[in-house]
Amino acid sequence: MIEFYPEIRLVHIWAVVASGGLFALRGLLLLAGARGIAMALPVRWLAYTIDTVLLTAALMLMTIVQQYPFVHAWLTVKVLLLVVYIALGVIAFRPAASQTVRIGCWLLALAVFGFIVTVARAHHPLGVFSGLAL
Repeated sequence: MIEFYPEIRLVHIWAVVASGGLFALRGLLLLAGARGIAMALPVRWLAYTIDTVLLTAALMLMTIVQQYPFVHAWLTVKVLLLVVYIALGVIAFRPAASQTVRIGCWLLALAVFGFIVTVARAHHPLGVFSGLAL
């Protein structure tokens, strides 16, 4: 399986880009008042499909490199932040929440997403802040 590592990693990276990009776009559409497009069934299914590919590639990579959440700190942080990102995204797209709450959660979710990327790139639980660690 190790021989497929570069290809699986590339799929994972592109799925991260696609997932984050679609999340940002859907949020912008909601802000612009185009809820019908942002929440359309084909768009939601596209998001589910991308996220399934992303998670599958992540699990494959985890198995190949034998680094696991709750064993390796940086992966633990990624998983915990993923839960936070999902929760914020759910609130951001809920029509029951006020516009202010939805925008705030969407922006926080984007910030969490960005931090998850820095944790992944640094392979360190502090991500972009790992250079500041004592």
